[in-house]
Amino acid sequence: VITAPHAKPNPAWLGYVTTSKARSHIRHFLKTMQSGESAQLGERLLNQALHTLGIKPQDMDEAHWNKLLKDTGVKTRQEILADIGLGRRFNVVVARQLACIGETVPNETAANAVITIQGTEGMAVQFAKCCRPIPGDPIIGVIKSGQGLVVHTHDCPTLRKGRSGEQWLDVAWDKNINRPFVVSIKLVVANQRGVLAKVAAAIAEAESNIENVKFVNEGEYTVLHFTLEVNNRLHLANVMRSLRKIPEVVRIIRARVQE
Repeated sequence: VITAPHAKPNPAWLGYVTTSKARSHIRHFLKTMQSGESAQLGERLLNQALHTLGIKPQDMDEAHWNKLLKDTGVKTRQEILADIGLGRRFNVVVARQLACIGETVPNETAANAVITIQGTEGMAVQFAKCCRPIPGDPIIGVIKSGQGLVVHTHDCPTLRKGRSGEQWLDVAWDKNINRPFVVSIKLVVANQRGVLAKVAAAIAEAESNIENVKFVNEGEYTVLHFTLEVNNRLHLANVMRSLRKIPEVVRIIRARVQE
């Protein structure tokens, strides 16, 4: 058995482990990992809210937090931060609670800070499958209860159906982000022998990986739905440019909604 040095359990393992003890250990690990990642995100969101109120996070000392824990009946600071990261508490509300304890006058005109997305936040940050945002896309964050921060593109159709009570946040990509992101594209190609091989070769030549592919035959043409891994919008543009060079490709678009 060959193991990776930094291997960690993942939720998929729950589907095929055979003992209840193993399942229990995996669930405990995932819950602990999610709590830690959510707390890190919650701290960033709380710091943003404090800055918005004109308050330095470091001014909220142990006395402030102890009073807040007593008032809310929560046992630890970590629990409050994790709740913020998971959308169970609003960062602005917690910031105001701390400010009132410190008798600090909120500055309503303070500039809003922007949360940067690094791509390494783990389960505390999710990238919406309806629009599949990638670095370079204008994005916005939505805090959803029990899910944490969900990142959408600005033009995502799902945002037009926004539900009341959701908290929207200004977010931006970190300049040093360096990891692959999943994106969907749709191609219409002429039905000719070897065209799928040409498409796959062009994608590989553009240094992208194919995660999934589906196709629908429509007489003289075939519609190909690809799920690819790309680094950013520039990388995606290079992939699409490479595909357009294939004579059999009639049309190619980025699919904003998962199909």
